[in-house]
Amino acid sequence: MAVLKLSTPGVYVQEISTMPPSVAEVETAIAGFAGYTEKATQNGLSVTLIPTRVTNMTEYELFFGGPPQETEDSVTIDVLDLGGNNYTITLKQDAAKKSRHNMYYAVMSFFDNGGGTCFIASVGGYSAAPGTIASAEIKKGLDALKEVDEVTLLVVPEMQYADTYKNVVQDMINQAAELKDRFALIDPDQITAKTSALPSGDIAADADKIRSATVGVSSDRYAAAYYPNLITTYGHNFKFDDLVIDTGTPALVGKKMSDLGVGSVLYAKMKEAVGKVTVELPPAAAMAGVYTRVDSTKGVWKAPANEAVNKVVGPSIPVSSREQENLNVDPGAGKSINVIRSFPGYGTLVWGARTLNGNDNEWRYISVRRFFNMVEESIKKSIQWAVFEPNTVGTWVKVQAMIENYLFLKWREGALAGVKPEQAFYVRVGLPATMTSLDVLEGRMNVEIGMAVARPAEFIVLKFTQLLQQS
Repeated sequence: MAVLKLSTPGVYVQEISTMPPSVAEVETAIAGFAGYTEKATQNGLSVTLIPTRVTNMTEYELFFGGPPQETEDSVTIDVLDLGGNNYTITLKQDAAKKSRHNMYYAVMSFFDNGGGTCFIASVGGYSAAPGTIASAEIKKGLDALKEVDEVTLLVVPEMQYADTYKNVVQDMINQAAELKDRFALIDPDQITAKTSALPSGDIAADADKIRSATVGVSSDRYAAAYYPNLITTYGHNFKFDDLVIDTGTPALVGKKMSDLGVGSVLYAKMKEAVGKVTVELPPAAAMAGVYTRVDSTKGVWKAPANEAVNKVVGPSIPVSSREQENLNVDPGAGKSINVIRSFPGYGTLVWGARTLNGNDNEWRYISVRRFFNMVEESIKKSIQWAVFEPNTVGTWVKVQAMIENYLFLKWREGALAGVKPEQAFYVRVGLPATMTSLDVLEGRMNVEIGMAVARPAEFIVLKFTQLLQQS
């Protein structure tokens, strides 16, 4: 209580605060994207390597432009004229020639899956197809995002095509582990398609690429990896009229789309066929949107799994339950990889909820790690008022009440396990619980907080028994 200086006779008013300060909760799912964009300007000024807040695709296009234009030779077109305005049209995209710049589509996927505010750190403009993704330039973008306190999720859409994939992965994880207020979403380095020679693909090799790029046990808890890529419903940015028929009926070979006549049947059918050549995206951007959607509708303590992925046809390769076993549970280093799978009648679902530290009982689950991130950052910012306050019981009581009130609300919302509040959390501060006389002399106030965070039911076991007939 403040002491009034009473010098002149009269009546004085003193307001006495009886309520403790409150904890203001931080945002939990603001994505930071680093990568190449068509442009990077705001109000006529360059914003290259300046993280810029974006809340929708209109703003993104205004500041950073559109998608890259695919070259004519990135797709092979075969057309057979069967007569009577009937055609067989086959299109095949050359993965080696298509553009690797996918930031535009990644941000679109983020918003379509529930994403809200994000920050874009452009590292430069599009290069000629297919384009070079320099890990050193990506690091500059990540370093720029490091200065943005609001960012809680890190996404690099082009990391799959980076010249040094391992460097990008480690830069992301190291930043998250150092700042402890954000979480890194890791895309796969490669996706081995299933063929007659490899009927199951080479999922083990794909997984090893991810696992060998990570950092270590204490850092990997701040990251999660997802597999495989997603076939989206987004169309490529082709200059349609310049596309050329490569093979097929001799009279048609070499013709551009503009030569077919805008009103012709073949022109219309070609337009439809080209529209079906859709973009394949790494999954992290969509997952950042899913995280946002789950956080806003259910809470950060709900695992971002068994959730639908929007605007996708399905995963680039199907992964079975048996094939997922060694991805979800890594018997070696415990580096779990979450899988996105298609289920008949349910669509495309996220089917994994583990961090890259999947063998750690404390930090195995994404929801537990991110809930701690949120609580730690929220309390850290809300307790700022106590710096330089008297290190006495009056301050300790206020600090304890502030944190207990906040955690009680989290328990009531279902974030913390326990029938009673005392089973869900505890807060300790002061002499002799968390401090010694020396701590007080040296100006330290130690606050100890324990939380029993709700964990996901990852494995549900139903047990059935056949009863003998009773009558």
